[in-house]
Amino acid sequence: MRITSIGHAGLFIESAAGSLVCDPWFTPAYFGSWVPFPDNSVLDPGPIGAADYLYVSHLHRDHFDPDWLARYMNKDATVLLPDYSVPDLREALEDLGFHRFVQTRNNVPVELDGLRVLVNALVSPTDGPLGDSGLAVDDGQVRIYNQNDSRPVEAGPIEEFGPLHGHFLQYSGAIWYPMVYDFPERMKHTVGTRKRRNGMARALKYIEQYQAAHVFPFAGPPCFLDDELWAFNDFDRDEANVFPDQFVFLDYLREQGFEKAHLFLTGTTVELTGDGEAKLEQIPEAEVVRIRDDRRGYLTDYKKKVQPTIDAILGALPQDRSDLVGQLQEWVQPLLETADYTCAGLNGRILLEVAAVDGGPDEQIVFDFLERKVKPYADEEVRYSFRAKRPLIEHLVRERVPDWVNELFLSCRFEASRKGPFNEYVYSFFKSLSVEHMTFVEGYYAEATGVEDYALADGHVVQRHCPHLKADLTRFGSVRDGVLTCALHGWEFDLDNGTCLTSEDRRLVTRPASPDGADEQYPRIPADPAV
Repeated sequence: MRITSIGHAGLFIESAAGSLVCDPWFTPAYFGSWVPFPDNSVLDPGPIGAADYLYVSHLHRDHFDPDWLARYMNKDATVLLPDYSVPDLREALEDLGFHRFVQTRNNVPVELDGLRVLVNALVSPTDGPLGDSGLAVDDGQVRIYNQNDSRPVEAGPIEEFGPLHGHFLQYSGAIWYPMVYDFPERMKHTVGTRKRRNGMARALKYIEQYQAAHVFPFAGPPCFLDDELWAFNDFDRDEANVFPDQFVFLDYLREQGFEKAHLFLTGTTVELTGDGEAKLEQIPEAEVVRIRDDRRGYLTDYKKKVQPTIDAILGALPQDRSDLVGQLQEWVQPLLETADYTCAGLNGRILLEVAAVDGGPDEQIVFDFLERKVKPYADEEVRYSFRAKRPLIEHLVRERVPDWVNELFLSCRFEASRKGPFNEYVYSFFKSLSVEHMTFVEGYYAEATGVEDYALADGHVVQRHCPHLKADLTRFGSVRDGVLTCALHGWEFDLDNGTCLTSEDRRLVTRPASPDGADEQYPRIPADPAV
C-alpha cells in the first residue's frame, strides 16, 4: 500500500484493489484564515482527483473543500459516508455532483471489491460539526488507520480490525482558545502551554492504544497568512502556542521513548508492506530544512502567493448593513423556543458585538436563553460575549449558516470574553442553528440525562424522540393505521413492534399503554390529520 500526504489531513492511498483520497483540502478556509501547511498547491491534482473512492471525514472546511472537489474530483468516485445522525455531509456532496455512496455503519467493516474498510463515527454535539470520524483500510496485506483529528472513545473496533501497519493522526491544536479571549497574558500563556502539552500527550495515548508498526503525524497545523492572524504561527517553538508542528511532536515522542514515528510532510510518500516495512520517499531535504529552520521566511513567501486569494474571500463578504436583529429573531428565536436542554444548560445570555467597518456605529445583540429571545442589548448581565467584524456576521445571518463554529469561530477572526468556567452548550448552540441540528442536539441531551422520556401514540407508549435524528415526536410525529411517521424526514415505524419501515438499522421503543390509565401522564403524538 502506497500512501502520500497531500496536505493537512489529506491522504492519497493507492493499492492493487483501488485508490482512495481522504480529506483533500487546498483552498484557504474559514474566511481565508487557515491555509494548508506546508504549501500543497504544487501537487498534481490529476491522479488525486481520479481516485476510485472518496472519504471526507467531516464537514469542517479544512477537511471538506467544495471548491477543489467541484473542480478536480471524479464525480463517479464512490463516497464512503460515516454513520452520522444528520445528513449534511451527504447532501453537500450530492450538491457537488457525487452520486455513488456507500453508507457505512459505525465500527462495522465493509467489503469493497478487494478493500475492507471501517469508519468509526463520533456523533456527540461536541464532535466536529455534529460529527467526526476515522477510517481504517485493509487491502489484504496492509492495514492502516487514518484517525485524522477524531477522538474515538470506544476501545476495541480498531484493534479488532487487525494489527495496524500504519497509524495517521493529529497531534496539534485546531481551536481558537485561548488566543481570542481577553485573558491576562500570563493566563493565556499558562492555558496555551497546557493545551499544547495535552494535545501531544493525548496523541501519544492513542499511539500506545493502537500499537501500529509505524506512526505518521499529520492533520495540522495550518498556517495563518493574513496580517490579522500572522502571530498565531509557531515561528520559534513557543511552548504556549497551541499549533506545534511535526518536528516538535516527533521530538516529543522521542523524549517519551517512542521511535517508530516518521516525518510526513506534504508530498511525502510511504510504501507499507505486509511484513512491517516502511519505505519513505521524503520531499527534498532543502525544502525540509527551510520549512523547519526558516519558518518565517517560508511563510512570508507563501503569503505573497496566497494573499490575493484571501483578499478575494474577504472582499466577497457583504459590506452593507441589514437588519440583523430582525433576521435573527425570525431565524433563531423559533429554535430557542424548542431548545429546552440548551437553554437550561446555558442559563444566561450571550452578547454578540458587531463591529462596524464603515465608520458607522457598532451593534450589540443579545441571545437571551432565559427569555428565549434575540434582542438589542440593554445592559443585561451576560455570561459570554463575542465581537466580530460586521461583514462576517452579515454573511452568517444572510446565508442562514447553521454552524458558526465551522465558519466564524474556527476562523479566529473574533474576540471573546466569558464569566465563569467553560460551558459546552455555548458552542453546541452555535452549531445548531437549523431545525435539524437543534432537534438532534436537544434529543442527544435528552437521552444523555438518563431520564426516561415517553409519549402516547394510538394506545402505545413509545420513546418520545425519533430513533433517526432525535426529533421530538410530539411535535413532528403523527399516527395512521398503526404506523408512526416522523415528519422531519418521513421515517415510519410500526407501533406494535417498533420495526422501522424506512431503514433496517433503527428501532422504536414501544409497548402497549396501560389499560388502567397510568400512562396518561405522557404527552400525546397526534393522529394524522388526514385520518
